[in-house]
Amino acid sequence: MLTFEDVTGYFLKAAASLELVTHPENWVNSRSLEREFACTCHTGSCEEAEARSSCTLSFTWSTLDTALSLEGPVGICDFFHEPDEHCPHLHTSDIPPLALDLAYTAPLNAEEASAYDTALLSLTQMLKLHASEHSRRANDTRPGISMILQDNRLQAEALTLQQRVELPIWHPEGMRGLHDDPHYRSGRFVQRPHRATGEDDDDDDDDEEVVADNPRPEEWLPQVMVEVCQDILHVLESLDLVRSYGPLYRE
Repeated sequence: MLTFEDVTGYFLKAAASLELVTHPENWVNSRSLEREFACTCHTGSCEEAEARSSCTLSFTWSTLDTALSLEGPVGICDFFHEPDEHCPHLHTSDIPPLALDLAYTAPLNAEEASAYDTALLSLTQMLKLHASEHSRRANDTRPGISMILQDNRLQAEALTLQQRVELPIWHPEGMRGLHDDPHYRSGRFVQRPHRATGEDDDDDDDDEEVVADNPRPEEWLPQVMVEVCQDILHVLESLDLVRSYGPLYRE
């Protein structure tokens, strides 16, 4: 059984082990009963945090996640309809992952903020390159620039970076389900039953079918959270590194 508290606990423990300073918040949507978690992370002291790069990790824990946590994969059927052993919910790997959204911000000083458009574009391209190289778990990296209206003109305020990490905590194969190589498939994949008599039996190769099983995320999720936090540290370092190159593009 995996709970919202387990997921947040694994993340906070991993962050503490790597000396990431965290400021967690969580709340409940009283209408949808969704639980939301957001945690701002940074290195160094809190007094200097406003001048340094930071990352806010957030995710939403839905009522479907709660059903899966309590009942396992069969909880998908319980959530939508009466259970049925032939239901496609019990024979699919298309189960939504738990998505972690990572939002990075690196404030720009006055000199960096007044850089030319070409210089800012170079900074964002370099940021994407560095961040992508040091992110093992993120499957999407989008750099950007936040703007502010000052003295009746738009001016760059901060470099931003959006990343997304998908955790297949309810996938029958767990993290191994991310691999397409048949070598990684376990016994939870079984052969689809033969067609009924009278149907075309020319095809001797039966398609493989997924049988829902307990993916046991508690066995691998703590280590994955450590890797996510290591990625956060590396991207924060990349942000500071890219900012240090800023004046080079002023020429």
